[in-house]
Amino acid sequence: MKIRTIYTSLFLGIASLSLSSCLVAKKYKRPQVLPDQLQYRTDHLPTDSMTMAEVQWKDFFTDVLLQQYIEKALENNIDIRIAIQQIAAAEAYYKQGRLGYLPTLNAGISASLQKASENTKFGAVFDGLISQFDMSLSLSWEFDIWGKIRSQKRAAEANYLSSVAAHQAVKTRLVATIATTYYRLLAIDKQIGITENTIVNRSNGLQTITALKESGVVTEVAVKQTEAQLYTAQSILIDLQKEAKLLENTLSILLGEMPNHIERTRFEDQKIETELKTGVPLQLVSNRPDVRVAENGYRNAFEMVNVARSQFYPTIRLTASGGIQSFDLRDLFDVKSLFANLLGGLLQPIFNQRQIRTQYQVAIAQQNQARLRFEQSLLVASREVSDALYAYDASTEKLIYDTKKFDAYNQAVAYSEALLNHGLANYLEVLTAKDNALNAELYMVNTKLMQLTSIVDLYRALGGGWK
Repeated sequence: MKIRTIYTSLFLGIASLSLSSCLVAKKYKRPQVLPDQLQYRTDHLPTDSMTMAEVQWKDFFTDVLLQQYIEKALENNIDIRIAIQQIAAAEAYYKQGRLGYLPTLNAGISASLQKASENTKFGAVFDGLISQFDMSLSLSWEFDIWGKIRSQKRAAEANYLSSVAAHQAVKTRLVATIATTYYRLLAIDKQIGITENTIVNRSNGLQTITALKESGVVTEVAVKQTEAQLYTAQSILIDLQKEAKLLENTLSILLGEMPNHIERTRFEDQKIETELKTGVPLQLVSNRPDVRVAENGYRNAFEMVNVARSQFYPTIRLTASGGIQSFDLRDLFDVKSLFANLLGGLLQPIFNQRQIRTQYQVAIAQQNQARLRFEQSLLVASREVSDALYAYDASTEKLIYDTKKFDAYNQAVAYSEALLNHGLANYLEVLTAKDNALNAELYMVNTKLMQLTSIVDLYRALGGGWK
């Protein structure tokens, strides 16, 4: 009956501790995001859950050279390689956390030599030098009654998942940056071509206007104004060539290379054939890597609150050691040299200068900060999608008017030149029309570039590019 009573008490004690463990370590739940809390500011309301973020970057970008550059950057870019090392570090901590349930086991070998004082009782008994030899194993095992070790494991897992998502976020930004830089470089090439043609035309025009001046049709003022137009175009060309070189250097660094020449195709051949579908806003939680980084940061902070809460409760630890021990090395492996110790203990913190409560309150504050960062990441993601959608709509509409404006200025140049040849217009009108036509064509390229980059921005904002 006495043994039965002991077993019953032990069972009830374990059951009580298990119940207490459930109350101490809270179960993680993803922060709830309601549909009305996450919306896009756009007239294009999503009709289904299909989103362009699901498209792989190799299928999204059709330019072969651009595909090669993105692939090279994903292998060589410094930021990508740093993110991979961060994953390796987080994985090491995660593997350590998975083994937190197991006991620690240490082996030791020691030898000591002591000369005792002859004026002490110990020295009177053991005259001369005292030697001792030990070979031992020690084991320590903490019972995870309050869920501290389990919470530490889950915190390490959340940290690992956060590092993986951070790597994906770097990939997303890198893919978008490579594409945007490449498109800007092609646009500059297009503008350089336009400007070079303008310089040729204005050089020919200068010869013509010089001949007209010698014939008395126009004055020296017209000649100087034509020269000024030529110099303006040449100055624009220098700026464009400089920007092209800087973009080549930027793209080279993104590729993990020293600055060098970048092979590329033509701006007018660029097109993105993927249908612009945004899906539903709640998909940002799973598609956007930076949002998942923020969520796993909150999960890590949540589990660390569990760890801090468990510090208020007793620590139950079992320690054991055993081995062989002898004063004489020749007797070390004798059966009589064997020894063993077993100790079970419970440690309940009572007063420790408020350290445990401080750690708990700090963990709570850090959890609240992580929750706010998660909410902020959703707001930023929603804004970026809304910005990209508006930029695309605006550039598409603007491109229509820029094209019409360019056509109108081209016609104005033709009309003014015809009127000048018949003496019905002055040369200033011709110069003005040509300047306006050049600016309109350059602006039209910029607007087309804005349309392309807004699509890339939308792709990145929705969480595309890392798959």
